[in-house]
Amino acid sequence: MAVKPKNKPRGAQPKATDASKLLKSRVGLQRRRLWLMFPPRKIRNPVIWELGRKFKVITNIRQASITDELGIVCLELEGRAPEIGASIRWLERSGINVEPVEINVLES
Repeated sequence: MAVKPKNKPRGAQPKATDASKLLKSRVGLQRRRLWLMFPPRKIRNPVIWELGRKFKVITNIRQASITDELGIVCLELEGRAPEIGASIRWLERSGINVEPVEINVLES
């Protein structure tokens, strides 16, 4: 016998995540664009997902190229400076090469 899910009261909102809380109050947030180079042993791991779970940062994949030998991702991080710094250090300790994206003159 199937169990019916409990009905939510009308107007009930889903539980807010850390990322959605961050989005609501963007005051004091910084944005950094980074190139991530994944070695072959890390390509299949959900590193960006883990990053979003471990740190209060918003991740945005801007570009990616993945092969069996190498993964290159342009990742935008948005959050408070200490969280961005900690997330970059975690990526580097995880074996991911992290480089800043040069400023694009057309975007500025």
